[in-house]
Amino acid sequence: MINRRYVACDLGAESGRVILGTLDDGRVVLEEVHRFPTGAVRVQNSLRWNVLSIFEELKQGLQRIAARDVSVSSLSVDSWGVDYVLFNDRQPMVALPYQYRDSRTEKTYASALAGDGREKIFAETGIQFMAINTLYHLIADVKDNPDVLAIADHFLTIADYMNYLFSGVVSAEVSLVSTTQLYNPIAGKWSDDLIQRFGLPGKLFPRIVPSGTRLGPLTAELAAETGLEDVQTIATCSHDTGAAVAAVPAEPGDDWAYLSSGTWSLIGVELPQPLINDQILANNYTNEAGFGGTTRFLKNIVGLWLLQESRRAWQRQGNDLSYAEINQLAEQAEPFRSIINADDPRFMSPADMPAAIVEFCRETNQREPETPGHFARCIFESLALLYGKTLDTIEELTGRTIKKLHIVGGGSQSKLLNQFAANATGRTVLAGPVEATAIGNVLIQAIAMGELQSLAELRQRVSKSFEIDSFDALPSPALQEARQRFAGMTK
Repeated sequence: MINRRYVACDLGAESGRVILGTLDDGRVVLEEVHRFPTGAVRVQNSLRWNVLSIFEELKQGLQRIAARDVSVSSLSVDSWGVDYVLFNDRQPMVALPYQYRDSRTEKTYASALAGDGREKIFAETGIQFMAINTLYHLIADVKDNPDVLAIADHFLTIADYMNYLFSGVVSAEVSLVSTTQLYNPIAGKWSDDLIQRFGLPGKLFPRIVPSGTRLGPLTAELAAETGLEDVQTIATCSHDTGAAVAAVPAEPGDDWAYLSSGTWSLIGVELPQPLINDQILANNYTNEAGFGGTTRFLKNIVGLWLLQESRRAWQRQGNDLSYAEINQLAEQAEPFRSIINADDPRFMSPADMPAAIVEFCRETNQREPETPGHFARCIFESLALLYGKTLDTIEELTGRTIKKLHIVGGGSQSKLLNQFAANATGRTVLAGPVEATAIGNVLIQAIAMGELQSLAELRQRVSKSFEIDSFDALPSPALQEARQRFAGMTK
């Protein structure tokens, strides 16, 4: 039997990777071929992405694979959501893309939601309100960059843009489209109402394709440059979370939830159709498109960004701790010494994360964290408490009973956070795989190329291929008091 190979180009807000995936005797085998930084650049008081540099790194990864003289069936790019590139048929871009944390949306977000804006937007899209969403960046372009929009012919999110550069095909994959807050999931198309309401140029919005669409072969130019011949470009789940959720090794049934744990924590359940009503709006939950026509009903909350930014602050002070060391210090620290509402807006993009945490603790009359161990324990326990609160709300909104929480992604490597999550949620935590996004990317390619047949078969392959760790809730004398304290700060 021939082992087919697939290339997953996985782009994150911190780093990007080119990964070679093989289905070997029914098991998924991944190999990281190339890794590179993707971080945003601050220029002229704005945050931007150097997307052509990212594309160059992806090509280097493909060249390394070609040098091995192995046959590759297909490739696909996934990325974070929200951000986009404007380009035309003559230029690969007409302006450097903004990074989602750029402050330009502060005013457009407030103005868009004024009057009946909030209700109208949610009724059209069913998407959680966040100032980082694509809609508010495009409104900022209408107000501040009309000259750029005038010369742009196309708009694509980051992964779809990379797939376009590889294939020459302009198309928007539905999982990423659904993050823009410009997609109507009931009608299955761009929201004409919102495009007209906010004066967005209709010419920009491309055709939408389902997850797992074959776009076509690598362009002749790129085939020659990379050395890869007869390789198809696939729009898998272009949204990294969509790919990760597809790879959750869940058994059939509806008693489980997922947590894609990384810079962000995306926690939710898989539904057969969107859930859009006043209750969902009031609780600010979201309906994003998943593989195979599913809906990822979820809450997008802050994640390990809190720890990543704290670690950067410590590094600036000359204290370069590894994540393993940080976890060890957190384990040794006093339980529930201080907790925070991790969803507080002050933690979105502070200049100094530890200082922001200290400020919150002062305002809530708690002891302030003083050491990296204190800060890390505070972050982990606060996230776990937020997971528990979120799961309880999901049960109320959906009518489901959630017994298991599947944690996938980089955050699933922290056994301490996994145990805290089990304790705080009162549910069994099943942790892994770490590489869920790349696995989902590879296996959706396998479906598109005819090697696998369904989402259920995909998940069976994941279960067969990777070890999953289980964590049961342990009694904690201080937990109930911490829950009460947390409830008071998250009303």
